Amino acid sequence: MRWILALILLTIPAQAQELVKDFGTGPATMTLRSTTDLAVMGPVVADYIALHPDLRVRYEQWGSNDLHDLSVAECAAGKGGADLVISSAVHQMVHLVNEGCARPHRSALTASLPSALRWRDELWGVTEEPAVMVYNRDLVPADDVPASRFDLLDLLRPADSPYVGRIATYDIEASGLGYLLAFADSLEATTFGGLMESFGRSGAIATCCSAEIIDAVVRGEYLIAYNVLGSYALARAAEEPRVGVVAPADYTLVLSRAAMIPRSAAAPQAAADLVDFLLSQAGRAALKRALLIVPLEEEAGAPDLPDSVASIRRPIELTPALLLALDAQKRALFGARWRASFPPKVQQ
Repeated sequence: MRWILALILLTIPAQAQELVKDFGTGPATMTLRSTTDLAVMGPVVADYIALHPDLRVRYEQWGSNDLHDLSVAECAAGKGGADLVISSAVHQMVHLVNEGCARPHRSALTASLPSALRWRDELWGVTEEPAVMVYNRDLVPADDVPASRFDLLDLLRPADSPYVGRIATYDIEASGLGYLLAFADSLEATTFGGLMESFGRSGAIATCCSAEIIDAVVRGEYLIAYNVLGSYALARAAEEPRVGVVAPADYTLVLSRAAMIPRSAAAPQAAADLVDFLLSQAGRAALKRALLIVPLEEEAGAPDLPDSVASIRRPIELTPALLLALDAQKRALFGARWRASFPPKVQQ
């Protein structure tokens, strides 16, 4: 059965990758596949290459679902493709490790990670990004800016709400990250049922992806976006004054993108070195500059979260518990509930 699965999944076309760029010109090569936008992660890779001039890193940007499917297929076929995989859809990464698709690496840096951010010495959380709400500062009155999910529900409650059809979030069927955040919400929030009902009643939009959602908020097509990664939101807010960002005060999900060295990696030592760089002081400084580490506490270098208040952190831990999100029955029930809230007529 595994070889049949491999043959089916390996039909995914190579052009499913969204962007490709080579960093460095050294004779040694490694391939990094990631869901992180090239524009965001590129400077971090460039900092790493500056310390390793003998290396060339091929960076491939992928959508989370396609990256997971390809990784599963290559694992089943025993085929080497990527040397390092980094994904925001961490439930999919836990699945890959659980299926025996990763190779171990242990160093002083990986061992220093808290247990919630490493699993079996094969999966490591390398970033720290809150899921936030984004709004258009020019079009959302200050009194309407939601500080919490309860506030967002209040905005959608009136039948004549100006936010009808103007709220957006990830499409969980197109985005592995979107599914993960929604599933985590369903476990955490007493507000989740109310949000789904309000989203459906008010014609909220389920769409893809972080950059596209934020662009639409800037244009005023959407007024508020829910569950957008803070790394993308804060980067855009730094250059676009119309973008406001709120870390929800009732609780804030915090994601750590997961890194894994595939079992069939051709350059596993280079991949291990890059993992250690990302966990090192220099690597974490580079990730902070890229806003891939977003401190929510008051500390030196912490970015401003406009109009946000002190938040209750809810880290998404890298544990086998995430496999529940991939359980076929639970996923089917969750998907049916989602489709009831976001029928085809309001999706884009």
